[in-house]
Amino acid sequence: MTTTHADYQLSQLDQLEAESIHIFREVAAEFEKPVLMFSGGKDSIVMLRLAEKAFYPAKLPFPLLQVDTGLDFDEVLSTRDNWVDRLGARIHIASVDDAIANGVVIDDGKTSRNRHQIGTLLNAIEENGFTAAFGGGRRDEEKARAKERVYSHRDEFGQWDPKMQRPELWSLYNGRIHAGEHMRIFPLSNWTELDIWHYIDREQIEIPSIYFAHERQVILRDGMWLSLSDAVQPVGNEKVETKMVRFRTVGDKSQTGCVESTASTTAEIIDEIAIARVTERGATRGDDRFSEAAMEDRKKEGYF
Repeated sequence: MTTTHADYQLSQLDQLEAESIHIFREVAAEFEKPVLMFSGGKDSIVMLRLAEKAFYPAKLPFPLLQVDTGLDFDEVLSTRDNWVDRLGARIHIASVDDAIANGVVIDDGKTSRNRHQIGTLLNAIEENGFTAAFGGGRRDEEKARAKERVYSHRDEFGQWDPKMQRPELWSLYNGRIHAGEHMRIFPLSNWTELDIWHYIDREQIEIPSIYFAHERQVILRDGMWLSLSDAVQPVGNEKVETKMVRFRTVGDKSQTGCVESTASTTAEIIDEIAIARVTERGATRGDDRFSEAAMEDRKKEGYF
């Protein structure tokens, strides 16, 4: 018996890609002034690659926004610049240092640069009148992010109320906002860390070199290996050691740890992550260790 119907099936990555591209196009059509938050880390790079595909061969119909902590890794900033130059994208740099100098945020000498990003980001969104901001958050990263919708409403103060989120039945998104409010949009919500790396491998995407194993001088602090730098110096009995490490996530140097690893290719990283039992944020982000609700508290205030 012959069949006249071909059974076409998309792979898991193709389904995730199609969903994300659909979200980008929906937001570009619905919102007056969207922006893509771009840190130069792996998730925001995958997000940017998806945005590039969504509107190719045209240029991106929205600018990029980076919140510069002043303590970002040089390798990350270099990769950020390569992507911006290749795409001919517009980018706004919201500097934490400038925000402190201008009194937008107050530096008490104790608060981390990651937390100072909150006020810096909210000020940049308000000053530029952005009505939607794409973020690279994924639900598998952390408990608070698992509560997020794809369209995440922020009130006129930039705050998030996890109990007042809008339903998204049948992937129908409600983008209605009042003056002064905005939406955070998460096109990677349904992706996992493993999906991200499979996509990076498949698409041969350029990412910062610090994601791959390399020798680095590090200090063991609070159970995390921190990279020796101007922002991280040994205290008390801490010793500087040289280890073969890589970063699973990138951010403020003073709060972002690395893990011991020999994985120097995307294939080796995929094998390593496949058996990992701790998320990248739980393992290597100092700010997320303060309490069980550390991320949720920051998100309520306006964090990514």
